[in-house]
Amino acid sequence: MESVNIEQLTVMNSQRLNELSDLLVQVVVNGASIGFLPHLLKSDAKTYWQTVLAPDVLLFVATYQQKIVGSIQLHLSSKPNGKHRAEIAKLMTHPQFRRHGIGRKLMDMAEESARKEGRTLIVLDTREGDPSNHLYRNLGYIQAGRIPQYATSANGERHATIFYYKLIDK
Repeated sequence: MESVNIEQLTVMNSQRLNELSDLLVQVVVNGASIGFLPHLLKSDAKTYWQTVLAPDVLLFVATYQQKIVGSIQLHLSSKPNGKHRAEIAKLMTHPQFRRHGIGRKLMDMAEESARKEGRTLIVLDTREGDPSNHLYRNLGYIQAGRIPQYATSANGERHATIFYYKLIDK
């Protein structure tokens, strides 16, 4: 999708809050394991998004025809012994826009921003078996470990999570 733009959000206006809340609800309804369970209320999604922007969190969105169709967060470690690392969080692509390279574009932007911030290590985790595992491996992320029964799904089943890392140059 060539007309998808990636931009950093530094201010959460009401339009973007609504679009991000709709995105979150849609990806959760479609089975994404990003900390929420199906039947997520839009009001709860809004509450979540209102707390995301912080000095140590960079929020990027993918837009198509000026509407948000994806997002990613880069959490910059502020610990004295961790100023070299960052964590990828909540990579999301609207279900209608999957398989068009949006996730890859968002990951590329997050990595580029990590470099600009002087970070040389990126970490992330994702549910075992999810399609995102394939994306991360294709982007050069290395599996560091697996924790069983890490997250609970809507039906009560527990799933493992896979931790990945990538060393990047400044």
